[in-house]
Amino acid sequence: MLTEDHKLQRVEISQRLLQRCQQDNGDEDTTRIGEGPGGDFQANNNLFDNLITGDETWVHLNTPETKRDSMTWKHPSSPVTKKFKVQRSAAKVMATVFWDAKGVILLDILPQGQCINAARYCSTLDRLKEAIRRKRPGFLRRGVVPQYDNATPHSANVTQQWLQRYGWEILPHPAHSPDLAPSDFHLFGPLKRHLGGMAFEIEDDLISELRNWFDNLDVDFFRVGINSLLSRWQKCIDLYGDNVEK
Repeated sequence: MLTEDHKLQRVEISQRLLQRCQQDNGDEDTTRIGEGPGGDFQANNNLFDNLITGDETWVHLNTPETKRDSMTWKHPSSPVTKKFKVQRSAAKVMATVFWDAKGVILLDILPQGQCINAARYCSTLDRLKEAIRRKRPGFLRRGVVPQYDNATPHSANVTQQWLQRYGWEILPHPAHSPDLAPSDFHLFGPLKRHLGGMAFEIEDDLISELRNWFDNLDVDFFRVGINSLLSRWQKCIDLYGDNVEK
């Protein structure tokens, strides 16, 4: 449950980020920031041009279907289909995904049983920097703005020193706010649904499936995920702004 301090932080950070977008666009009206057809927000500013978001998630070698995904239409007189409960495999790997409005820039997989720490996260950032150099020419020169949550490996001193060394500006992110992290609210859910019902004998087959799924996503999927930050920041202000001000 969000405390009043958490709500205040969410509103203050959302306001600051929307104001920055307004300055980039030369627009004083939040509701008109790049607003596109149908009321959807479109990001046309320096902040979103330089933004790369990312996060970690566990993926299992055996992921059972969700109840929703396994539902089938039946006539009332249809015989009952007996289903066997499938347990999620204990074998899993941690995947770190960095992406922008054009697609995935880096997919980094830890060996089975290992999880991320600050030192390993800095190694991942090294890989990200090289991936940006290859896939997004000129991006490093413009200045990278990473966006991710406040997990310990992301906020550790060694990570902050890495970011300062290369001049990367971390976008502020309020605590306890997965709804403001595109990987959480836009990317990982569809990924887990895609993997539902799949079983892999070896880790390499799972990794190959992950890469294929990311590669086959339309660029609009990524653009919508990044652009939706604007409407989510605004929603956060609308939801908590009045109560915080009181």
